[in-house]
Amino acid sequence: MPKNKGKGGKNRKRGKNEADDEKRELVFKEDGQEYAQVLRMLGNGRCEAMCIDGTKRLCHIRGKMHKKVWIAAGDIILVGLRDYQDDKADVILKYMPDEARLLKAYGELPENTRLNEGIAGGLDEEEDGAGDDYIEFEDEDIDKI
Repeated sequence: MPKNKGKGGKNRKRGKNEADDEKRELVFKEDGQEYAQVLRMLGNGRCEAMCIDGTKRLCHIRGKMHKKVWIAAGDIILVGLRDYQDDKADVILKYMPDEARLLKAYGELPENTRLNEGIAGGLDEEEDGAGDDYIEFEDEDIDKI
């Protein structure tokens, strides 16, 4: 049998957890970049995001972040815009929840941006009828059954 020359497999690679993102400085957008909120994950290293400028873009997660930084629906990300494709962008950075709150406090994100929901927008319809999810039975109704 061949002798193993490596230092381990998938679990060793998974165990590398950089603790440098505990206290990192806040990164603001530059020209050619835009803030966005993830609408849904598409798989294959891609996601659909609604940018702050009002455009829905297909975003590609770059290789340095792939399988290391987990992005979910509702997260605030920084995307790099493409000169040659306006409907596509590249994910540069994912903001932690406290960093997203700071961006909103600094006025970088608009006030109507929802930070802590799972999916950006589209939640107003569900909140209106939230109290009508249960049916109340009285004692007389139970006797008739």
